[in-house]
Amino acid sequence: MPTPVIITLIVIAVIIAAFVALYIFGNKMQKKQMEQREQLQEAAQLTSMLIIDKKMMKLRDAGLPKVVMEQTPKRFQGAKMPIVKAKVGPQTINLICDDAIFDELPTKCEVKAMISGIYITEIKSIRGKKKNAAQQEPQKKSFRTKLMAKQREYQKELAIEEKAKEEKKANKEQEKKKKEKAKKITQ
Repeated sequence: MPTPVIITLIVIAVIIAAFVALYIFGNKMQKKQMEQREQLQEAAQLTSMLIIDKKMMKLRDAGLPKVVMEQTPKRFQGAKMPIVKAKVGPQTINLICDDAIFDELPTKCEVKAMISGIYITEIKSIRGKKKNAAQQEPQKKSFRTKLMAKQREYQKELAIEEKAKEEKKANKEQEKKKKEKAKKITQ
């Protein structure tokens, strides 16, 4: 075989191996993320708060508690995150917001939201000033917003599929137990 053909085959093999490794790594990370989301949902509490301000800012500049900064890896401290300044009860707190709801979150309005620690997971209801439909101008969605929306859809679909698989597995186990009981009774 000529040398260029061998080199081309080796390059193709390396690229395929890299894609397989990324696929496996991506699946593991996605499962891990789903487990973390479930834990957040379990610990979430409904809270009423007044949203003062919201910004995309670096984690180290957000004024979050010292404990949070110590637990956050160094590489994420410089990353921009959706930060919300809200008045919860008598105190003003800086909270981290979920990317999916950051754009929907109004400022200078009272909101009932699900909070898990210092993380706002979802908005239940909005009370206060709202713009009329005629006053709202249609905004063009950015590439990032479109990608985040697709990611949310895919994660919801994945969660539904996993629940269906678990239910199917549980049903099979129940049928197996019934068959074993029936065998014991007939013997």
